[in-house]
Amino acid sequence: MSQDFAQVADDVIAGVGLLRHGAPEAMKAFAGLATAATSTQTIDSKTKELMALAIGIAVHCDGCVAYHTKMAHQHGATREEVAETAALAIYMGGGPAAVYGADALRAYDQFSAIGGG
Repeated sequence: MSQDFAQVADDVIAGVGLLRHGAPEAMKAFAGLATAATSTQTIDSKTKELMALAIGIAVHCDGCVAYHTKMAHQHGATREEVAETAALAIYMGGGPAAVYGADALRAYDQFSAIGGG
């Protein structure tokens, strides 16, 4: 499958902006949850992004795969870490997760080629 993962990640961010405008209170609450969940208490940001990526793969979310691969890459994740994350997600999510796991590696390769996207 061929996708522009940088564009998909940008579309996720743009979609959040649309929702922030259309449902500001709900998105304010969501932003608070995101801030609390991603703050680094005992688990570092890279690991949290890899966890989010695994969930995105397992639940078959294109935008999640693109966005969290981008963020994992920006937090210093290696291609090998993304591959291992994908393997765990495939174990938990079965065959369909394999399709999304491969997309995570394709996304990682794209973000590496464009210098972090």
